[in-house]
Amino acid sequence: SDTANGIAQEHGFWLDDAFASGGSAGYDHKDMGITARGAWEAVKRHFREIGKDIQSEAFTVAGVGDMSGDVFGNGMLLSRHIRLVAAFDHRDIFIDPNPDAETSFAERERMFGLKRSSWADYDKALISKGGGVFSRKSKSIAISAEMRKLLGLTEKRLPPNDLIKAILRAPVELFWLGGIGTYFKGDGEEDWRVGDRANDLVRVTASEIRASVIGEGANLGVTQTARIEFAARGGRVNTDAIDNSAGVDSSDHEVNIKILLSKAIENGALEADARNALLEEMTDAVARHVLAHNYQQTRALSQRLATAPADLDSQARLMAVLEKTERLDRALENLPDTEAIATLRGRNQGLTRPEISVLLAYAKNWLFEELVASSAPDDPVFERELFAYFPERLAEFRTEIATHPLRREIIATRIANDIVDSCGPSFPYRAADATGADFGEITLAYEAARRILDLRPFVAAVDGLDNKIDATCQLDLYNAASTLLREQMYRIAAGVNTGAVLEKEGVSGFLEAYGGPVSEIKTGLADVLPPRARKTLDERRAQWIELGAPDDVGVEAALMPSLELVFDVANLSRETGWAPIDAAAMFFAVGEALSIDVVRAAARDLPRADYYDKMALRRLAEDLATRQSGLTASLIEGGEAPSGAPGEWTSTLIGDWRDAHSAQFERYDRFIVELEIERGMSVGKLSLLNRKLVDLEERVRLV
Repeated sequence: SDTANGIAQEHGFWLDDAFASGGSAGYDHKDMGITARGAWEAVKRHFREIGKDIQSEAFTVAGVGDMSGDVFGNGMLLSRHIRLVAAFDHRDIFIDPNPDAETSFAERERMFGLKRSSWADYDKALISKGGGVFSRKSKSIAISAEMRKLLGLTEKRLPPNDLIKAILRAPVELFWLGGIGTYFKGDGEEDWRVGDRANDLVRVTASEIRASVIGEGANLGVTQTARIEFAARGGRVNTDAIDNSAGVDSSDHEVNIKILLSKAIENGALEADARNALLEEMTDAVARHVLAHNYQQTRALSQRLATAPADLDSQARLMAVLEKTERLDRALENLPDTEAIATLRGRNQGLTRPEISVLLAYAKNWLFEELVASSAPDDPVFERELFAYFPERLAEFRTEIATHPLRREIIATRIANDIVDSCGPSFPYRAADATGADFGEITLAYEAARRILDLRPFVAAVDGLDNKIDATCQLDLYNAASTLLREQMYRIAAGVNTGAVLEKEGVSGFLEAYGGPVSEIKTGLADVLPPRARKTLDERRAQWIELGAPDDVGVEAALMPSLELVFDVANLSRETGWAPIDAAAMFFAVGEALSIDVVRAAARDLPRADYYDKMALRRLAEDLATRQSGLTASLIEGGEAPSGAPGEWTSTLIGDWRDAHSAQFERYDRFIVELEIERGMSVGKLSLLNRKLVDLEERVRLV
């Protein structure tokens, strides 16, 4: 890195010593342990989702690497509860059949501190009975009874390569890949295709893996075919690009910070000789930024895996579009073709975690490219994202941050990450396809919805439930928030009542117009819901609490289906002049009186046969909300909200309204009975109901 940076400086290149990261004036990845720490976030999530906290419970590990290595060495010091039973590098094989977690941790820590240590440096007196350190140059290795039991062997002697194969097949909880080489291939994959001849003699197939979790801290320890096969059998694995991304992320931060500080020096805001000390001071802050992204990205994969069968059609369309635009080669990336997708659909299965990992990357890259090419990153509202990228210590360099040469790219990267992580890889394309908006407009609508709904405290609270509640419940809570965010963004981008405000006044104008009303509705909605809706809310809350959610989290999650209509209520308030909470009381009372809320709930549970069914159902749901708003507006047109508790006067107003239009409501009531909502809904029934509501609104306004 120093050599490359020196060449850049000699040529006066604008990046100066930010041309190559990790030099003597940069962040040392091994000292930070950042690559291993990022991969460990993935490993912790895998175990958390199978009900184990590896930071407080003992677990068995085998792996590739030694304690002098960056990824292996740092990784094997990230929990004091690791029971490392076997490992190997290019020199030695280490086996400890029954290790003491605390004693072995201390010894690994000692070896990590040695320069260029190998397994031969391990204190043999600390290895449990039957274990040892064996040279890979040996002709054969004696296999003790303890080793046979550990690895499921019957042989009493084995060549080193065969013993390594046995380690790769070891029945451990975690297999930690921290060394160079590809050690696992697909069952039908030929060694020559793997491209790692040095390990052809030790490589095993995916069906032979007996580990529960694979942590791929090193590059390409497992082929993508093997990852997919392992995941399809219930194994927990991402891709190397996901697991070891923290190193790259850290380098990105280093480069962008150096660019910033060069401008600060140029502007006289920082002394040149103070730069390196400032860089070092921010090491922990940079690590926190990077690890937060690892946490969020692996959470995104878990969310999408939880909804994989339902997401298959939209993901298939995304792959088709990426192929059509020559952004993706499906065969190269081991993604399923049309025939394979049809098979998955027939089995009610979705993509595996490694496949979703690949799609996540392509979706982020595509969205990033589109955003950089658009004017969206120039919207002043995104300055918050630019400042959030840098450690707080740099806040004093406000001018330099605001004029950073890569400000648009930094903003686009952060927004693309957030949108895809929060809403899924197919979401940007799906939203654009459904609304007719381009990616820049989609991003502005997303930001408007995100700011108004302000779900960050809720998500942070759910993050805080790691290892405290069942992981399935935790994922359901995340997905409840994602669904609310997606649905509101759709309505904004589609121009359903709110879109005009965003188009004319921008995100800032939108926030000014809707921030107060939406906040008031969110705060008071539970208290003004009509009886049936309130009962449903209480039942949802009780379900969340029973699943383990804390009371405040359960209350907010239970309210989210009702909050999907919050912008409709805010628009009703703007149109009628009623206070937002009074408009909410009347809106939901009308929904209950006309059975719209029951229909909406039934439609939410309706199976989506394909991509177009989803689009049709979303459009019909939007139409239902529009009809509900229109009918509520006709009821309260020209009047003022009565005083007193909403529950006391909404029923009176609706009763008077029905009496004034008795013939129209009698016909509508007969239709609702004939609809047999309790027997389930369909796209056809929803279409007919929308038509009846249009007729009812027209007739009510005429009389």
